[in-house]
Formats: sequence, C-alpha cells, structure tokens
Amino acid sequence: MKIGIVGLPNVGKSTLFNSITKAGAECANYPFCTIEPNVGVVAVPDERIDNLAKMYNPQKVTKAVVEFVDIAGLVKGASKGEGLGNKFLSHIREVDAIVQVVRCFEDPNVVHVDGNINPLRDIETINLELIFADLETLDKRLEKATKNLKADKKYQSEIDLIKKIKENLNKGIPVRTLEFNEDEQEILKDMFLLTAKPIIYIANISEEQISNAENEEMVKQVKEYAEKENAEVIPLCVKIEEELSGLDEQDKKEMLEALGLDESGLDKLIKKSYSLLGLISFLTAGEPEVRAWTIKKGTKAPQAAGKIHSDIERGFIKAEVISYEDLMKCGSMVSAKEKGLVRQEGKDYIMKDGDIVLFKFNV
Repeated sequence: MKIGIVGLPNVGKSTLFNSITKAGAECANYPFCTIEPNVGVVAVPDERIDNLAKMYNPQKVTKAVVEFVDIAGLVKGASKGEGLGNKFLSHIREVDAIVQVVRCFEDPNVVHVDGNINPLRDIETINLELIFADLETLDKRLEKATKNLKADKKYQSEIDLIKKIKENLNKGIPVRTLEFNEDEQEILKDMFLLTAKPIIYIANISEEQISNAENEEMVKQVKEYAEKENAEVIPLCVKIEEELSGLDEQDKKEMLEALGLDESGLDKLIKKSYSLLGLISFLTAGEPEVRAWTIKKGTKAPQAAGKIHSDIERGFIKAEVISYEDLMKCGSMVSAKEKGLVRQEGKDYIMKDGDIVLFKFNV
C-alpha cells in the first residue's frame, strides 16, 4: 500500500520523508528539488511484535510495512500543467492515500511559494487542483458513457453517478466525503479519482509551538477544515522529527520525554496511515519468526492464510486463534491452552486485529 506525501513547495515534505524512511531524499530551500518521487518502505511501529519477540526469542522479526512516496511540490495551475503539474498528477494517481503537509510556522529563512503563511489557502490550492483534474477525468468519462448509452442502457447509471460527483466537485466538495451505494462504489473504483483518496493533514509546526500544538491558531484552522472531510490532523514539528529519526532508541526516548511527548509524531503518522487504508495485522509467533501480516478489515481466515502461502488457503482446515491480550496475560501459549483461551475457528471466521494464529491445512 502506498501513501503519497504532498504539499506546496517548501512546506517540509522531503524533510518529513527523510524522517520516515531515513532514505536521504534531497532537501533544499527551493521549489521542485524532488522531481522524481522518492519511495521508501517503513515498518509500522507495533509493540505487540516487540513483546512477542521477547517471549519467543525468534531468529527473525518482521513488522508490517507502509510505502511512502515523496511527490514533487504542487503549485496553482498544476491541473493545466503548471510547474511539475503533469508529473505530480500522474504520481498521485498511483498512491492509495494522501498525507498533505501544511506549513503552520513562520520562518523568514524559508521562503513560501506564495509569499506568506496561510494554511487554509495552501490546502485549498492543492485540493482545488485535484478537483480540477477529477473534473477533466469525469468529462472524458461522461462523453464516452453517453456514446455507449445508445448501445447499452447500463451506462445510464454511470452517467447519473458522474453528474452527481461533478455537481459536488463544482461546489468544492471532494469525492471522499460523499456517500455511495454498492453499485455506485463498484463504478467509482474504475474512475481512479484523486479526491476519492483518503487523506491525513500534517500541520507542520515549529519547535516553539510543540508544547501548545493543539491550541495554535493555524493548527485549529487546519482542524476545522479537516472536520468537514472527517479527516485526521496530526500536528508535528518536521524538523524535530528529523532529529529524532537519527537517534538510537534510548536517546529518542529521552528527547521525547524532554519535549513532553508520549511518542513521536512520525510513529503516530505511520499508525494512522495504516488504519486510514482499512488495514489490520494478524500475527504469527514461534522460534523461527515473529511476524505481522497485513490484511484488510473484514478478511476471513482462509484468505488471511493465503497471505502466508496460497497452499494454506487452498488446503485450509481450521485456524487456532488467541488474542494478543490473552496470550500476554497468560505468559505462554502452553498456559493459554490450559486455560482454554486458544479457539478453533473455521472458514467463516473474520480475522481481528492482533489475532495470533496457527493455520491447519492439508494439500
């Protein structure tokens, strides 16, 4: 699953990307220093895996991962090809969700592409460009569906849906905030609309703003905007996060304590991104490996087994399941079995986040 990091030039996108992946994307105080998207894969912080590793002392530990893409800065007119608009739009089409970085701090040493700091204007600049791009996509779809309607009446439902979406986009309402029935959702999947992608807003603040982040005026503005979309807002100081990412665990912990923070903003972002995509993890644990496996919410046991190997799904018999919490309370799998906390589940079992599973199969 891919998350695209977007924003106007010089808002902290590449610095955030560096912090997340430690991949060293070039950072500079000028627009478009990131021309080709940088891609980095990062582990999802998961203390369950850490604790299972202590219990089993495995040869290998594998956490779930999220892929982040640092996309070139967008400017007004991108939908018409301004700046690196066409590249921006093609790169953002390939991601599953969006993290939009919004600058909420003053710094005379870091130029703003529009001359002054205004988070709502910046958000709307990007969102409007995505809306314009979607309107262009829909106009092409509408023209094609109207032609096809003469031969097949099924295209009427697509035409009705396009008109419904266009009406809302023209009012500045993104697709992700609209409600659709099952048939409409099926048609929508094939449209690849940019404003349909789920979004998280990062309010990039200064070090001085950290202690009062939630009450900062610019952060409040971003939150009010995001509420209309039921979107998450994470205030974080990208500069501090970059410093934290270069520290070992002990130094990182001490720095977080000094800043009065429970966890880094990046850890929060990575976890939120994972859940934004409707993803959960089931776990497998033993001496060879402790591992988190990524599945969509609502996945049944055989399909989850298929994530490990197609043969396990094909020959699925049952799943031995215990919740992470129950195993931790018991202290060992032997104790959990003695207390009857390991369940036998069949083909219709819907997996839950944190299930520890052993699949039984025969091929």
